[in-house]
Amino acid sequence: MNNIEIKNIDQNLIPSEKNITSNSLEKLILNNYYRNHSKLGCCNCESKKFYDVPFDNRNIIEITCNGLLPTNYIEIPQNFDEPIYPDDFIIVQNEDSYEIAQVKLLGDLVKIKRQNQALFNEILPIIVRKATNEDLSKIRTNILDEEKAVVVFKQLISKLNLEMKLISTHFQFDRKKLFFFYTADGRIDFRELAKELAAEFKTRIELRQIGVRDEAKKIGGLGSCGREFCCISFLNSFKKISTQIAADQNLASNINKLSGPCNKLKCCLSFESDQ
Repeated sequence: MNNIEIKNIDQNLIPSEKNITSNSLEKLILNNYYRNHSKLGCCNCESKKFYDVPFDNRNIIEITCNGLLPTNYIEIPQNFDEPIYPDDFIIVQNEDSYEIAQVKLLGDLVKIKRQNQALFNEILPIIVRKATNEDLSKIRTNILDEEKAVVVFKQLISKLNLEMKLISTHFQFDRKKLFFFYTADGRIDFRELAKELAAEFKTRIELRQIGVRDEAKKIGGLGSCGREFCCISFLNSFKKISTQIAADQNLASNINKLSGPCNKLKCCLSFESDQ
């Protein structure tokens, strides 16, 4: 495991096993990790003002999370009495699973943002506690094992002659599941692959086939405009983009100039079309 390279994380920031309880160093690692993996929100982008939608007066905060939470908002139960501040790491419960997340925004600004997005009274994940040094150590181990899973996965698909491209891996914080996200040209019979992965990592395995737009969102990068991909910087969902949208705006007919790195029509084509 010591020879495993952690992408997007400065190796000099990784504490040795002797200093694993160093809270400050762990936070440096995790801040770097979440900056490169979490999706950011935007109060004004991809939202409409729904003045007829009431404020959701529950104690709700906005978070960033590399895990599989259904939303960027979580609820703080009434009996939760620990103080929460931006950039704090917290443990979140979503149904029967747990993930680690980082606080992004709290207070009345969250209520205004949610009203702009027409969100009200939906079921939300809840905060369990603030992350401890042991929790931060655990997520560090999970990150290392995710990288180990990449190596094992590629070895197995080569052994089993499966035409799959691995995009990313994710260990749930509680390690109940290990997720593999991949792309492929068609349907893949991965039953034997799942068995071997489960035997190797001693946990439930879930393989999810994703599209090329989801791949771009997970990997990230810069568009032709020189800015970070819209899908990773603020878009929370993908809209259907058609050539008719480009035609309505009298844009160039060269489809290559209108396509993003994912080879799909650029999401930004819909921004002015909505107006």
